[in-house]
Order: sequence, then structure tokens, then C-alpha cells
Amino acid sequence: MIIAIDGPSGAGKSTLGKMLAKKLDLLYLDTGAMYRAVALRVVRQKIDLKNNEQVAGAAEAARIELTGEPDSLQIVLDGSDVSAEIRTLDIAQAASIVSTNSNVRRVMVDHQRQIGQSAAKGCVLEGRDIGSVVFPNADIKFFLTAKPEARARRRFEEDKAKGRISTYEQTLAEINERDERDVSREDSPLTIADDAVVIDTSELDLSEVFAQMLSAVRVAKGERPDSGDEPNVHRVLFVI
Repeated sequence: MIIAIDGPSGAGKSTLGKMLAKKLDLLYLDTGAMYRAVALRVVRQKIDLKNNEQVAGAAEAARIELTGEPDSLQIVLDGSDVSAEIRTLDIAQAASIVSTNSNVRRVMVDHQRQIGQSAAKGCVLEGRDIGSVVFPNADIKFFLTAKPEARARRRFEEDKAKGRISTYEQTLAEINERDERDVSREDSPLTIADDAVVIDTSELDLSEVFAQMLSAVRVAKGERPDSGDEPNVHRVLFVI
């Protein structure tokens, strides 16, 4: 089974994707982490982010692996664990630029399809073009969204908890800037697939969103939703 989860930054895709993968015993694939790994490689090699040819070359040469359980996913770049390094703000911003490169996207999409299709039981993939480009025939597609202010608040609280210095206003500006790049890029812009289940997470807690998603998956599989599906969590901060 292939489950596609798309949506803008800060909508809760990573947290909920991991929860679904764990609940359904499926492989979890964080496609955003793959672009971050490419961005890290580009930054390490001091390549100009606007040099499309060299950036694409770095993506072609990169060896990216995702290993481990959903809750402890490790991102390995060229043989080294870079799980922590790719989560910095600088790399996130660089990844947003790198992801607009058509040749980089081609390389990543091919890799993502190979991983998803080779997963024995199926895969949960989250990103921005999974249901529209990577797996347009996914068994079920979700599009998670939320108001920019809600997404910025979550990101700001997460950064504060991790000791990162920022302000809510700065975080909101970065969210809006990322949104603009995602929806305006020429290749595979952020879009809602026609057959996607759209959920606005602005005013919902984690358990409510997860219950809606799991119910939709059960229906897609031809099963009846299980009243015991909802996790025992309340007002948990989304981890992006």
C-alpha cells in the first residue's frame, strides 16, 4: 500500500506520517529529508545554490539512505549519519532552493519511486509532490494544511524547545517565503491532487487528525474504521 502525504511546511506531515507508518507497519519515507541531504552536500562543497548544473551534479553523485524505525529515522549521506545536521534552519532554507532545480527533482523522484515500490508491505511518503508527481496512483492521498500563523507557531515552539534562537515573526516570514517558493516553482509545484483527502490541522490536535487519516486509510482498504485506532495523545506539539 502506498500512502501519499503532501502539504506545506509546518502542517504536521512528518509527525503524522511516522504515526501512520508505525501503526500500519509500513516503511516511512521522509522525502524532504532527502532534499535536505542534497542541500547539505551542496553547502559542504561550497557550490552556489543558483548554479543549477553543479547542484544537479551534487544530487546525482549523492548516496542517500534512510534507515531505522519511523521514530528514529536516520538519514545517511555518503556513508555518514547527517540526521541532526540537515535539521538546521540554514539547511532547510537551502533545501527549499535546491528543490526548485528540475534535474535534482528528477533524481530524487526516481529514487523515491524505487524505495516505495521495493517496500515489501508498502510505504508512507510525505512531501510536497508525492500524490501529484511521485505516486499519482497512490492507494490514498492526503493533503495536510494549516494557516501560516498556526504553522509558524508550531515551528517556533519546536525551535524554542530545541534551544534554537528565533522569533515568531521571523519564523512566520520564513514560512511565508517557503510557501511562495513551493507554489510558484515551475517543476512540480505544491498542489492538491484532485483525489486527495484534505485536512486543515489549524484547530485540530494530533489525535483528531490521526484518527481522521487512519479512518480514511481503513476505508481505502475496504475495512471498517476501528474505534480503537485513535492514539492516546492530547494536544501534542507537531514535530516538523
